[in-house]
Amino acid sequence: MRRAPRLHALLSRALAFGGLPPPPLPRAQLQGITEPGAASRLGAVFLARALATTGLPAPRRPRALQVQRITEPGAASRFGAAFLARGGFSTDASAAAQDSAKPAAATGGEGDGKSGKSEQGDAGKSVRGGPVSWLSFLLLLVTGGGIIVYYDKEKKRHIEELKNRTSAVKQEPSVGTAAIGGPFNLLNHDGKPVTQKDFFGKWTLLYFGFTHCPDICPDELQKMALAIDKIKEKAKMEVVPVFITVDPERDTVEQVRDYVNEFHPNLIGLTGTTDEIRKVARAYRVYYMKTEEEGSDYLVDHSIVMYLMNPKMEFVKFYGKNYDADSLADGIIKELKGHQ
Repeated sequence: MRRAPRLHALLSRALAFGGLPPPPLPRAQLQGITEPGAASRLGAVFLARALATTGLPAPRRPRALQVQRITEPGAASRFGAAFLARGGFSTDASAAAQDSAKPAAATGGEGDGKSGKSEQGDAGKSVRGGPVSWLSFLLLLVTGGGIIVYYDKEKKRHIEELKNRTSAVKQEPSVGTAAIGGPFNLLNHDGKPVTQKDFFGKWTLLYFGFTHCPDICPDELQKMALAIDKIKEKAKMEVVPVFITVDPERDTVEQVRDYVNEFHPNLIGLTGTTDEIRKVARAYRVYYMKTEEEGSDYLVDHSIVMYLMNPKMEFVKFYGKNYDADSLADGIIKELKGHQ
């Protein structure tokens, strides 16, 4: 009962300051002020009188349900928000006022909030502690890009080195050409001494064989003779055909003369001692060996190669058994024109 007079005095002073008469204070109302929710109801009366002095319409009388809500916890804040909205204040202020009424609800759901925070924390941990994060993914991209760039540079450098090596080899085509060929001292099919110098200034085609050869040597010498005639016909150039025996024991000067005359009139036959034949065969890297020896009748296994020598008696190119007369003539013509 002591709070009622004090509240009445405070309201009277406030109304007097605004030019309003103090409200009457019946005993029943004084008794009601001390009841739960009395402050909210008294505030509603005060606001109604204040709005009347400013010319604003008084709020509607709340229904029973609304009156009951006024007495609930946080009702004053909601009522104040409604008052601010009616007075033309911004909605932000009213929203702030409404938010101030939420501590109780937040307090009531503190347990749920803690569980929610723990769930969020667990979710955050699962994302941050996952097998792949954004930072590791970025590092992977940077590392992969660096490897690709490095590999590309190394590949270009390796290709450039190969090109340089190839160009260096092309600039020195004569390296190793002296390994085939060399000086020799033999006898021609007329019995005259012959050296490599006797062929200087002429293109020469050499073939190593023996006069008792049953099939391969005759075929190769016949092919040589046809190619020599084709070269003269197509390119108007002279090439000297030469036959060197690898069977000096049986291939005498007379035997070689009779043999070469069977293939071409310009074919030169050469023979010599065993040592001289071994030396010239070694100089031209020619393989030969006796096989199936029965007394004086035997065969000689040997290389089946023709050697093209330039006018300085330097090796140019060799031609194997796989060439026929036409391809042999065309190949030699190509070399002759390339060295002009």
